[in-house]
Amino acid sequence: MLSVYLNLIGTFISSTKKIMKLERLSDLFGYIKNQDRRTLVAVNAVDGHTLEAIAEAVKLGIVTVIVTGNENEIRKQCILLHINPEILQIIPAETEEEAARLAVEKVRQTSGSILMKGLISSDKFIRAILNKDNGLLPQGGVLSHVCVIDNPNYHKLLLASDVAIIPYPTIQQKIVMTNYLRQMALDLGIIRPKIALITPTDKVLPSLVSCTDAVEVMKAAEDGRFEPAIVFGPIAFDVAIDKESAEIKNITSEVAGDADCLLFPNIDVGNVFYKMNAKLCGAEQAAVVMGATVPVVLSSRGDSIQTKLYSIALAASLR
Repeated sequence: MLSVYLNLIGTFISSTKKIMKLERLSDLFGYIKNQDRRTLVAVNAVDGHTLEAIAEAVKLGIVTVIVTGNENEIRKQCILLHINPEILQIIPAETEEEAARLAVEKVRQTSGSILMKGLISSDKFIRAILNKDNGLLPQGGVLSHVCVIDNPNYHKLLLASDVAIIPYPTIQQKIVMTNYLRQMALDLGIIRPKIALITPTDKVLPSLVSCTDAVEVMKAAEDGRFEPAIVFGPIAFDVAIDKESAEIKNITSEVAGDADCLLFPNIDVGNVFYKMNAKLCGAEQAAVVMGATVPVVLSSRGDSIQTKLYSIALAASLR
């Protein structure tokens, strides 16, 4: 019965997306080329990296663009970067706070839109999303950062959460985050996502919160909360991504050595992992914030133009 169910899921995904699952991050552009353009609304897009990524996304036919911020500065940057400012709809704003408020307001008015962070502090950006009266977070919702990492030393894409928003997630937040990983994996064509609950050890050590939390998340998995995903933990990072380590440690799970998704126990681990991949491993990366009423691109000031472009494409692939 389970195999029939999984086959139905696979058929549905294939018929909806019309293509095979992504093998590498660069496949994103082909993945979304036949879908309708989304409207990207960028907050305080007065910096070169944001504008260059946006211009390339427009050139590739991924999005149409609205930007908020100081109009003179935006046009000045466009001239310096040889970008035609006419590809942008500019909504003038004098401060970061005003730019964020106007962008969120525009997103609320625009069907199928995406919100993107430009040159604005993350706390001001998130505050606009969380605004109780005019924000983008449903009542009782949870914002969580999900990234896709294309590491040349791993045999497929890796999804990971959370590396940027929730410092020390509760068990209930981890359950929501696990579901976001599952949701994004399915959107990217992974029929049975393998989700690893990362801890320092494969044993359940009562002294480690990450281990005891993993046990609780596994209870939700056993209740069928994440189907058709396969969830396993606690599991150490080496066992999750390396079959030899799994064999040596005698860990027998479909997730071991072949994880699609990594749920990190806290932001300390996740953030270091994300930056290490970018700076030491030559990995390509994309990231979005899930849980809002629209996909949200939350790029770091240290992210490359390519990472920002991949993130726009990733956001455009989500529904």
